[in-house]
Order: sequence, then structure tokens, then C-alpha cells
Amino acid sequence: MAKGIEKRAFGKRAPQHVLILASGEKIRHMTIRPWMAALTFCFFGVFTVGYLAATSYLVIRDDLVGATMARQARMQHDYEDRIAALRAQLDRITSRQLLDQQVVEQKVEKLLEQQNALFDRHGKLGSLLNRAEESGLTAPEIPAPAFQPVKKERQASLSGGSGFQAIGKLLSGKTSATPLDTKSALGFVPLRDNIADRADRVFSNVTLSLKNIEKEQLAKITNLTTDASATADAIAAILKRTGVQVDPARKASGDTSEGVGGPYVEPQIDVSGFDISLDELDAALRRLESVRETARDLPFGNPAPGHEITSRYGNRIDPFLGRLALHAGVDFQADTGQAVVATGAGKIITAGPSGGYGNMVEIDHGQGVTTRYGHMSKILVKEGDMVSVGDVIGRAGSTGRSTGPHVHYEVRRDGNPVDPIHFLNAGMKLTTYLN
Repeated sequence: MAKGIEKRAFGKRAPQHVLILASGEKIRHMTIRPWMAALTFCFFGVFTVGYLAATSYLVIRDDLVGATMARQARMQHDYEDRIAALRAQLDRITSRQLLDQQVVEQKVEKLLEQQNALFDRHGKLGSLLNRAEESGLTAPEIPAPAFQPVKKERQASLSGGSGFQAIGKLLSGKTSATPLDTKSALGFVPLRDNIADRADRVFSNVTLSLKNIEKEQLAKITNLTTDASATADAIAAILKRTGVQVDPARKASGDTSEGVGGPYVEPQIDVSGFDISLDELDAALRRLESVRETARDLPFGNPAPGHEITSRYGNRIDPFLGRLALHAGVDFQADTGQAVVATGAGKIITAGPSGGYGNMVEIDHGQGVTTRYGHMSKILVKEGDMVSVGDVIGRAGSTGRSTGPHVHYEVRRDGNPVDPIHFLNAGMKLTTYLN
């Protein structure tokens, strides 16, 4: 029970509130002072505010938690979508690179085939160029491929020429399945040229280089073929004017009189323009070699080089009978003992005394052509010997039906005498083609 007590000192004071607490016989008095009332009021006010705040938090907490969880769910979903997109992009890049690598390898195979073909062709050209040089044709320098052969097992590095080095850079470890770096993982994927596109440029350059080499080779092969054919035609025309018909195709392919045969099989047809050009060059060289061989065998030389002709072929007054007679050859001024040389390659068929010819040598040159050398003082060959043009076969003299030392020279075709001047003139024209 509270009771107000008035205290007076110097005037009237505010009444105090007393709180009486009774418990059995015990009675306690507690004066309620103003600050205690204020403290109690503040305590209850804070408690009330805290209670209201806690109640409000509990009310809106579910909404806040739901919103937070929804936001986190959205962030997680976006992150997973980004990861899925990056993975898909990585898969596409990896698949594209694998496809590009397959394309590059296929093109490498094709280039290897072209390179091997070019080397094979260059090897074939070697023998033809040697033959062209031996035939006196100007053999141009045919460019060889400017790279080394690439082995199939080394396609990953391709350490050949400059073009293959560039291809090697495209294949040497740059087509792995992890092309993305840290920035790529964060979404910054750099734009790069596709490997196949870069390889296409390199392959185009290499292929163009190979085609240029092949084109240059074809042009020079064509020039050689033209020169060989022109030279063969010129030699054949000169031989034709002397009455010698040349059949290079028959001789080049082999004389059927030697005995050849076999079942008929359709000819092989090669559609390669380069191989056709090589065949044409080979045929032209074989024809040139054939007509040259014929020309070298036939008597186009001079039996007494550096000596003047004293009597020509044809009708003349016979020095012994004093009447018109056929002189079947030409006479060269010569002193006794001077060398008499074979005017062409062939086989000795006569070597000894022969009537009015005195000591005579007769050579069979083939093609039905023979030569006779008369009035020699000494014979240096015997029947059956093979001689070459320029070989010394005897010494000049005046044996047989002769008025003095000289060289009597005849050319016969199928046993009939022909004017040796035609062969001598043809020999001078052939000099530029046979050397």
C-alpha cells in the first residue's frame, strides 16, 4: 500500500509515493522515487518497441527469405546457363577444329601426292635431258621442287619447305580440344581465323607453286620436243635429197626383221598431259637419235680431207682409150702414202686387189649404200672389220688402172653408182646437226 508523506522544510514538497509490501508479519516500505518511475517507463517502452520490432520482423521475414532465395536461384540459374553456353561453345570449337584437322590432313595427303608426282616427273626428265644434251640440244634448267619430300608419318610437324612449314604450324599442337583460356571461361572468346581457312591459303600457295613449276617444265619440254623434231626433220630432208629414205619410227621401235611378236593388247592410254609431253619428247629424241645414227653411218665424210678434187663424177674422156666413158666416182689429189679415211661407219666387205681399182676397200654402210676407195698403195683393214667415220683404212697410191697417185672414191646405192658430190655437200650441211 502506497501512501504519500508530506515533508516540509522550507516550503511545500511534492508528495512521495510509498510502496508497502506485507508478507505475513513482515511489512516493508519502499519509496518510489521519480527516477525509478522514469526507468521503469523507459524499460517498458524499450520492451514494447523491441517486441513490436521482433513481431514485425517475424511477419516480414518469410517474404525477405523468399525473395533472397528467389534471387539466389535466379543467379544460380544464370550461372548454370552461362556454363552450359560455354561448354556448348567449347564443344563446337573442338568439333570444328577436329573437322578442320581432318580437312588439313586430307589436303596434306593431296599435296604429298602432287609432290611425289612432281619428283617422279623430275626423275623421268633427268634421263631425257641427258639424252637431249647428248643429241646436241640445249637442255634448259628444269626447276626441281624447292622443298624436301615429306614422310607420311611426319604430317603432324611437316618440316619440309616453306609452304609445309606453314602447314606444320597449323597442325603442331594448335588443334587441341582446350582452346579457351581464363578470359574465354569468363565469356571473352577472341575471334580467330579458322584453321581450315588459314590452311586453305597455305595450300593454295603451295599448289600454285607446284602448278607454276609444272607449267614451266611443260613449256621447256615442249621447246625441247620442237627443237628435236625440227632437227630430225632437217637431217631427214638432207638425207632425202641424197636418195636415202629414213624411217625413224620403224628403227626406233625395233626392226621387225629381228623377230618380235605377242598377242594383241589394247594400248595403254595415259590422260596425264605431263606424261603425254614426256612421251612426245621421248619420241622426238628417239627419232632424232635414229636419223643422226643413220646420218653418222652413211658416207657423208671426205676420204681425203683438205685435198682438191681433180676429176668429178660423170661422163669424161677416158685417159687410156681417149673416148667418152663414165667416171663412176670422184678423184682427190693425193701423194703416195697419204691417209685415206672412211667417210662413214660400216663393215669392210672387200679389202684387196680388184681389177682396174687396184688395191680397193669397199665398205657397207647399210641402207643399201656402199663406198669404194681405189688405187691405194697399202690397205690397213681386212674383210669383216667394223670401222667408224674418220678411221684410216689405207694409204693413197696409183695401183690398178691409174695415171698417177690419187684417191678414187665412189658411192653406190643398191650396187649402182651415184654422184659422191651429193653426199659430200650433204655432209657439210649435216656438220651443224651431227656435232
